[in-house]
Amino acid sequence: MDWLQGTLTIFKKDLKTEFRTRFAFNMVIAFVISALLLIMFTLKAQELNPTPKSGLIWIIVLFAALSSLGRSFISETDKNTYNLLRIYGSGTSVFSGKLLYNIAFSFVINVFTFGIYIFLVDLSIVSWSSFLTILIFGTIGLSGVSTMIAAIVSQADRKGAIFSVLTIPLFIPFILLLTSITKSAFIDGSSEGFTNDFSALIGFIGVTITAGILLFEYIWEE
Repeated sequence: MDWLQGTLTIFKKDLKTEFRTRFAFNMVIAFVISALLLIMFTLKAQELNPTPKSGLIWIIVLFAALSSLGRSFISETDKNTYNLLRIYGSGTSVFSGKLLYNIAFSFVINVFTFGIYIFLVDLSIVSWSSFLTILIFGTIGLSGVSTMIAAIVSQADRKGAIFSVLTIPLFIPFILLLTSITKSAFIDGSSEGFTNDFSALIGFIGVTITAGILLFEYIWEE
């Protein structure tokens, strides 16, 4: 119960902070709209073949995640509030609260991004199970990786640059999995390969979140 209460406290704190400033939300929405317009007018995404059209969305989602989700821990050190978390919460509850907030924030952004993108490029959803898989588990995976790396680099100098350098190599295999499932959602429908991709996706998410908790416990104690 103490862990759950601590997790919800951290989640509510970050949620209230974002509602008060709306800095990250406004920044990401502006980025997503700009990126969508750029793709529409320069690449003429609506005229592309269905396969690249279905995978192009993840470029926008990836860089939207890089621009916002890393702030979960980095903002605490920038505001000199990191040590206050040590007083009022355990390492596990702090990490879980930050992860829960990143998942909620990223899910709202991803729903908005996919909705606008599907409308602009005239895509139709062939398999709702595949689409919900990429939307829900894609959000959890992106948030898990971002929260883990942000926790690791939060005490480092030039953490923004380090965050991007460490995160992109972990995102590449994850985005490749999501791109394959996205093709099932918009083009092929549920196929035999979907089960394998989904299993790999769950395994990747489990490993990154578990690693994040274990590594952050070490950083927290140090």
